Amino acid sequence: MRLRVIRSFFLVLAIAILSGGIGYKLGSAQTKLFNSTPVKNADLTLFWTVWNELSDKYVDKTKLDTSKMVYGAISGMVSAVGDPYTVFLPPTQNQQAKEDLNGSFEGIGAELGIKDNRIVVVAPISDSPAQKAGILAGDWIVKVDNQDTASWTLPETVAKIRGTAGTKVALNILHPKADKPVDVTITRGQIILKSVEWKKLGNNIAYIKLNRFGDQTDPQWDQTINEIVASNPAGVILDVRNNPGGYLSGAVYIASEFLRSGVVVKQQDYNNQTQTYSVDRPGKLLSVPMVVLINQGTASASEILAGSLQVAGRAKIVGTQSFGKGSVQEAEDLPNGSGLHVTIAKWLLANDHWINGTGLTPDVKIENDANDPTKDAQLDKALSLFSGNSIQ
Repeated sequence: MRLRVIRSFFLVLAIAILSGGIGYKLGSAQTKLFNSTPVKNADLTLFWTVWNELSDKYVDKTKLDTSKMVYGAISGMVSAVGDPYTVFLPPTQNQQAKEDLNGSFEGIGAELGIKDNRIVVVAPISDSPAQKAGILAGDWIVKVDNQDTASWTLPETVAKIRGTAGTKVALNILHPKADKPVDVTITRGQIILKSVEWKKLGNNIAYIKLNRFGDQTDPQWDQTINEIVASNPAGVILDVRNNPGGYLSGAVYIASEFLRSGVVVKQQDYNNQTQTYSVDRPGKLLSVPMVVLINQGTASASEILAGSLQVAGRAKIVGTQSFGKGSVQEAEDLPNGSGLHVTIAKWLLANDHWINGTGLTPDVKIENDANDPTKDAQLDKALSLFSGNSIQ
């Protein structure tokens, strides 16, 4: 037996902001005991045979970087599981994942996911180089610098696309409903993420834009809510469109702002053991009428939040079908700074519905016109529900 210290993270969205993969934490760091006994029937003879053949016979010994070979072997082993959200992160990528949680990084500013075994843009970040270049939620990334992404993992894709501010990357993109892909060259920049923003709309409606669930989300949320409560709003619109997710604990924390009691989300592991996460604090907006905005860029933790409010009958959901990411990953730090993200469970809404692959269905379905970004039909519809007394 040996001791290994891990960070007990629970990724509710195993995506990659274009500076590295993201980890999402629930709970504090802890020490676990791991059994070092090899898996039964695991014969590593072939591995060492190939290793020795390469070491002895490969013509250019300068190309034999043992660290890269080990990382490559581990990556191959992990990817052989066939789950795009179970990944091995070499030290550089693992460090980038941690930096992303601080809300500042260099890249093009887009969140990626895996859908139908392809690399898809979950959402561009507001005012980022990606958004300015016309990247849309739901875009398929076909090629990066003329290299086909068909067999790439999320970390591989991130490694190819991210880079120093001021440098360029060429993407071949297939837009939603387009017949053929287009080439887009993007100059990378410094990306600064703010988790929560708000403003007051007409008829004293508070509009909250929740962009992500990161390290700074909870304190930013508390400050925002204090300001909103002081304004005595007649209603609240919570916008989680293009929110790729984050800490599962953050979803529970924010849902508790609006729910008096009850289950927010359930986690079911491989033994069918279920852990329940319920409202865990007194909220300040328990009775204010509200609408939640979602779209195909609404994923995982933001789906938990929106779904919990919908199931409880607390809010009307307006927009389009959400992304549909319903699995939970645990992330841990490994020796030499590398990391491992492993799918350990699936999450369910309070009514036991698993949205994986299908997403949330809004109460009021309405699409924005992609050809006219100056208009927001979804937000207009949300406002009309208040004026029409449709929100109780």
